Amino acid sequence: MQGVPASFADERDKAQFRHLPQLAGVELYHAHITKYAFEPHTHEAFGIGAITWGAERFRYRGEQLVAPADSLVLMNPDELHTGESASDGGWQYRMIYLEPDFLESLTGERNWWFNAAVNHDPLRARQISHLIGRLWQAPDSLTQQGLLLHLVDTFRPYARHTPGRAIEAANRFTRVREYLNDNYMHTITLERLSALLSLSPYHFQRQFKACYHVTPHQMLMAIRLWHAKQFLTAGMPAADVAARCGLTDQSHLTKAFTQRYGITPVRYQKQVTR
Repeated sequence: MQGVPASFADERDKAQFRHLPQLAGVELYHAHITKYAFEPHTHEAFGIGAITWGAERFRYRGEQLVAPADSLVLMNPDELHTGESASDGGWQYRMIYLEPDFLESLTGERNWWFNAAVNHDPLRARQISHLIGRLWQAPDSLTQQGLLLHLVDTFRPYARHTPGRAIEAANRFTRVREYLNDNYMHTITLERLSALLSLSPYHFQRQFKACYHVTPHQMLMAIRLWHAKQFLTAGMPAADVAARCGLTDQSHLTKAFTQRYGITPVRYQKQVTR
C-alpha cells in the first residue's frame, strides 16, 4: 500500500501531489503517465495546467479530446473526464487545482468558467508549467500569492465571468448538490434525490447527466473522495477516512482513490503532509 500503486504497471508512471499549507484551496500535481488509464472522475476544483511532453487523450463533456505538448488544459469543477496516453512514451503534465471559493477570494471575481478544455498556446502553456514549478518550491505565502496572481493573469484570456447556459442549468440542481455535500457519508438513493426536485428517478437522472455529464453516483463519489483528500491531509488514518466518507472499508477507499488519482490514499497522505 505504501509503494507505487499496483495499478501503475509501468515503472515510469509517476504522480506527485503537493499542498501549500498557507493557502487552503490549492493543490499542485506533477505526473508522467505512460500506460495508466484514469477512470472517469471529477474534481471539486478548477484544473489548470499544461502538457509538457507527449500527448494526452481524454473524454470531457461527452467529447474525445487530444492535448499535445504545449497545450493548456483548462477544466471546470464537476466535469467528468478520463485520461490516457495518446503518444509513444506517454505524456508529462503539470496541474494546479483551485477551489472555486479560493479563486473568487483571490481575484474578487465570480462565475469563472472555461469554454474549451484544450487550447494550443505554447507560450502560455510553458508559462503555466513554469509557474506551477515555481509554486512547488516557493518558500513563503507572499511568494506563493504573487505567483498565483501571475498564473491567473496567464490563463485569464481563456476564462469567462458571466453565467452561461451550463451555469444557469446547474442552478436548478443546487439543492441536490447541497444535499450530496451534506449527506455524502450516508447511503443515498436515487429516489431521495429525485424527490428533491419532484421528478421521477428516470427523468431526474437524465436531466442531471445532461447538466453535469456525470451520474449522481459519480458526483457523490467525487464528493466523497474530495473529502477523503481533506481528511488524509489532516492526518486521519485511511481506515477512518473510509468510514467517515461512507465507503465500505479501506480497501474500497484505496480502489476508488487509486482509480481516479493514480495513487493510493496512504501515498497521497505522505506526499501532502511531509
